[in-house]
Amino acid sequence: MYEYIVGKLEEVTPTNAVVESSGVGYYINISLQTYSAIDGKKEIKLFLHQVVREDAHLLYGFASAQERELFRLLISVSGVGANTARLILSSLSVPEIQTAIATENINLIKQVKGIGLKTAQRIIVDLKDKVTAVSGFSSEIVGGVNNTSKQEALSALVMLGFAKVAAEKVLDQVIKSEGNLPVEGLIKMSLKRL
Repeated sequence: MYEYIVGKLEEVTPTNAVVESSGVGYYINISLQTYSAIDGKKEIKLFLHQVVREDAHLLYGFASAQERELFRLLISVSGVGANTARLILSSLSVPEIQTAIATENINLIKQVKGIGLKTAQRIIVDLKDKVTAVSGFSSEIVGGVNNTSKQEALSALVMLGFAKVAAEKVLDQVIKSEGNLPVEGLIKMSLKRL
């Protein structure tokens, strides 16, 4: 099993990356979140998960160990394969998924293409206790701010041209430091930090 790869980013698309390390080019499947984190960089480090199938050996890469851990939790759920887990991680950020599972927000998980009611319920039932064990999960974020305010602020920042991952990190920092703010306040404070 591979832990991570450090190397030169040769090619990158929203779904995969080619990383050259020690003269070998590795084709690595990535999520949209990871793409946002590595796009434009020359040297990168990706945390890896290897899937061995009868017809292929596949590598999945993640910009953070936390994202990889959530990927591993998702593929442990019956009916959720590696590509479905990658699609979930491409559609929702790690904190969004953790919050959806912790608060049993089935509708948010169902919004991911290909995820039906039964699969969303299974994800929540199977992972509710495990998701809080993923490092970096903060219950303060779940209950600290009205989720719709955060989502509206995030949507506004993305429409202004900021990367979703970067905007979300800044929003989380603002929420932790400033507490409950209206949507306008969240946006203004986030713009100062972006």
